[in-house]
Amino acid sequence: MKKLLKKITFIVSTISLITLSSISYAEDQIRIVGSSTVFPFSTAVAEEFGRSTKFKTPIVESTGSGGGMKLFCSGIGFEYPDITNASRRIKQNEYNTCSENGIRIIEVKVGYDGIVLANSKKGSLYNLTTRDIYLALAKEIPVNDNDLTLIDNPNKTWKDVNAELPNIKIEVLGPPPTSGTRDAFVELAMDSGAKSFTALKDLRSSSKEGKAEFKRIARTIREDGSYIEAGENDNLIVQKLEANPNAIGIFGYSFLEQNSDKLQGSNVNGVEPEFEKILSGDYVISRSLYFYIKKNHIRIKPSLLNFAKEFTSEGAMGFDGYLADKGLIPLSENEYEEVKINIINLVELEL
Repeated sequence: MKKLLKKITFIVSTISLITLSSISYAEDQIRIVGSSTVFPFSTAVAEEFGRSTKFKTPIVESTGSGGGMKLFCSGIGFEYPDITNASRRIKQNEYNTCSENGIRIIEVKVGYDGIVLANSKKGSLYNLTTRDIYLALAKEIPVNDNDLTLIDNPNKTWKDVNAELPNIKIEVLGPPPTSGTRDAFVELAMDSGAKSFTALKDLRSSSKEGKAEFKRIARTIREDGSYIEAGENDNLIVQKLEANPNAIGIFGYSFLEQNSDKLQGSNVNGVEPEFEKILSGDYVISRSLYFYIKKNHIRIKPSLLNFAKEFTSEGAMGFDGYLADKGLIPLSENEYEEVKINIINLVELEL
């Protein structure tokens, strides 16, 4: 009997030690979710952080900006993420959800990125305008420049969109609605293309209701197979483009940079998707990248502040930093100084 009790006690103690060890590990290790575009930058920082400090390498998951925000804003505690990456700024409704759950946020702007439309180097190089992009991908388009009458998008080939483009079927692999890349793409590219129609431009400026209707028309993507939702895995899109030279993929500039031996970026409004063109603002489809820290977790995970300082260090985010080598477009000097001050002072975001 004593032997049995001793054996049971040993098993219980072992289980307790394992449980405590797991809890300790979970408490100490940073968990990061969010944008697939920011994912490679965040992963690079996490790996450097794990190598160069006493802290464990953070866990980084690619869930999409929208999915990351949902997880991040769900609550406080070890079961919730500490940081979420985003390839667009937090939305008001997301901020409200975080606030309702008692979450205090520190916003960190990390740099800029271009959204590219790229295809295999085995295919034709596309010279597109934002009007071409709208006419290729919108669910509905106006019958002509001055008429608000809408029709289901009839364009099947790029030549249907613009007589100067190749007679190739429109096949675009792009991100789903949960993606920050999708949000930025429709706002920057589709809106711009829709505004090239006088009737739609007038609608946008007519009233609050007109602006809302303009957004619906400009940002609703067609669902007839010409636009294919390819998930949050940008590497998978790259593989599919290699297999189909006629298809075009939509993703962040950094993925084009990393696969420049296989892919080429389409010119948009006469500008190539290059580092300098995105930095200068000449490339029209460019956006800011962010990560958001759960300030409530800093006290229970001191490593959070250390991680933020590594991410925003000159060696990482600077012009000659290791993130620039991966395709991140650095902030201006003034923006960079503001980010560092916000981190040092733990400045909370207010919307």
